[in-house]
Amino acid sequence: FKRVTVRQTHRLRVCFVKMAGNNMGEKVHTSSNKNISLPISRVKLIMKSSPEVSSINQDALFLTAKATELFVQHLAMYSFKKGSGQENKSLTYSDLANAAEESETFQFLADILPKKILARDYLKTLEEKGDDSDD
Repeated sequence: FKRVTVRQTHRLRVCFVKMAGNNMGEKVHTSSNKNISLPISRVKLIMKSSPEVSSINQDALFLTAKATELFVQHLAMYSFKKGSGQENKSLTYSDLANAAEESETFQFLADILPKKILARDYLKTLEEKGDDSDD
């Protein structure tokens, strides 16, 4: 990994905070973590679960939390706009699964957000595969 200078980290932090502020109509506060919705302790715990990570800089922690928050917000907005959410003003699991399957940007989530399938449909598919392999 390339080392990032303090100045670069500060610029990135200001950029993320401005982006989040512009997206949600919030004021920009770069000196506090009040503009992050995700719990910092959980983000730190997830980051520390990686064997390659020995210590975590506070700025890196903030940027990771903010980037994650913005990503989840983007995924939710995309899924809402492309899915059935606009009709009933809700976001469903199937909307997220469809976004993961159909969008190239979210394709890496297809295994994490698979489309739901009824047990009877799954069993029927297994039977059909079994019949095909018997031939």
